[in-house]
Amino acid sequence: MLSRLAHNQLWISLSRFQTARSKHIILSKGLEFQQVDRERNWDDQIIFNGILFYLGSLYFPGGSNLPLWNIKGVIITIICHIGPVEFLYYWAHRALHHHFLYSRYHSHHHSSVVTEPITSVVHPFAEHILYSFLFAIALLTTLYTRTASIISLVAYITYIDFMNNMGHCNYEFIPKCLFQHFPFLNYIMYTPSFHSLHHSRVHTNFSLFMPIYDYIYNTVDKSTDAVYESAIEGREEAIDVVHLTHPTTLHSIYQMRLGFACLAAQPQDRKWYLWLLWPITVGLMSLMWIFDRTFTVEKNRLEKLNTQTWAIPRFTFQYSLKSQHEAINKLIEDAIIEAEKRGVKVLSLGLLNQDETLNANGELYFEKLKGLKIKLVDGCTLAAACVLNSIPPNTSEVLIQGPLSKTGYAVAMALCRRGTKVITECPDHLEKLRMQISIQHQANLIHAPGCHCKVWLVGDRMNNEKKALRGTIFIPFSQFPLKIMRKDCIYLSTPAMIVPSNLENMHACENWLPRRVMSAWRVGGILNALEGWATHECGDTMLDPEKVWSSALNRGFLPFDSDHNSQP
Repeated sequence: MLSRLAHNQLWISLSRFQTARSKHIILSKGLEFQQVDRERNWDDQIIFNGILFYLGSLYFPGGSNLPLWNIKGVIITIICHIGPVEFLYYWAHRALHHHFLYSRYHSHHHSSVVTEPITSVVHPFAEHILYSFLFAIALLTTLYTRTASIISLVAYITYIDFMNNMGHCNYEFIPKCLFQHFPFLNYIMYTPSFHSLHHSRVHTNFSLFMPIYDYIYNTVDKSTDAVYESAIEGREEAIDVVHLTHPTTLHSIYQMRLGFACLAAQPQDRKWYLWLLWPITVGLMSLMWIFDRTFTVEKNRLEKLNTQTWAIPRFTFQYSLKSQHEAINKLIEDAIIEAEKRGVKVLSLGLLNQDETLNANGELYFEKLKGLKIKLVDGCTLAAACVLNSIPPNTSEVLIQGPLSKTGYAVAMALCRRGTKVITECPDHLEKLRMQISIQHQANLIHAPGCHCKVWLVGDRMNNEKKALRGTIFIPFSQFPLKIMRKDCIYLSTPAMIVPSNLENMHACENWLPRRVMSAWRVGGILNALEGWATHECGDTMLDPEKVWSSALNRGFLPFDSDHNSQP
């Protein structure tokens, strides 16, 4: 059971990695959260089979104390699969496509037009019983003939899982030369594109793993060869926008899109059981260090704009180590150069990839890489606009706390121009703000204890939280969410926006944000490409917050009701 779970999870991660970056995608439609939710119980089939195997080992003659190897059992297993198993599956599958059974059972499986490996085992329980019976034919035959062995049993189940996952992975990788040198393989081994047609065309390509019965009974889809040729040849899609991010905590690798699908479809949260995976976690972190290359996490499409998310193989704690800064900057620089080569229009820097102490909000790369055609965007203007529009109307004064980032300065300056008093408890912040704000607005900057304020604007960390009044609203302008310490106060989300309904292939959450919500820094890069703005937004460069906010709303992005992240 454990080996099958690991096998399936490897296919899930590999498939999601390939469908985000490969040019050999079979069906280029997007997945949605509804499909992820429907397929989250994929391990039920493995647990059910595990129970059947356990009962079989107890009650079937010869079901226990099996030898390690028996060549006769291997041969019998192969013959039984090619003969009765494949033949009976073909006709059972055709019967399930009769409107009576299809509408009541099999349509659940076909709800997934764009398949993932786990789609292969998502069926109603009655179908699980049917398939378990069919696959048991070969196993029970070896038991009754006293030729069963541990290797033949494990190899057969692994073969079934491998072929099932391969047929639903939605990218083609079986080389054409294989069929050219061995033409008979066309009849005894299907390809991912062969079975993908069964999900998109529904009433063709019924075979299990061997298409021979489709050829015999003339149910092969006429476009099978053309779809295979097209998929294996591949098609390069232009990338318009790249968002450069990185994993946060060590356990976040399981909660990314390439990790556990059900966790990726939820906002990141601490899961106690992930601590049990520490040996694997350390191993994965070591692999990221060894390969030391940016990897593709996700791709989306908005209108005619193709976007991808790339991740730097470093975690949040590593960004705080000065010894790592040179290596991280080299990784980001290489990603910018790669994006430039691939014709990317805009690259947005997410999370700590735009940290001021690391690269001066991206200015380091702009100065070093002369003549860049690609636009570098830190998204701070939209982040500031999100914060400004989160402040309740008629607020006369706010307290600004924590380290002042580029976003924090932009918010403070905009508030002073509005006539809102900005209170700071730090003399250094006061002096820095006065240097950037015109003389007529400096009267709105006040140095005083601000515990009487009902609105606090907070950076990466907060001081004197205990002194805040009951009902105080904490609004972060940082990349990372605030830790909720008081139940009598309201904690808003990090700057973010709800994405338009026509943004495709959104089936994973961005870090701690809810479904179909994107960080303002990421949205900022998309807006830059949609509007065709000609300026870099990095270093000290800022755009007009009102202009950027209006652009976001006009493009279908909506303000995020971050009260959902608050506690009463």
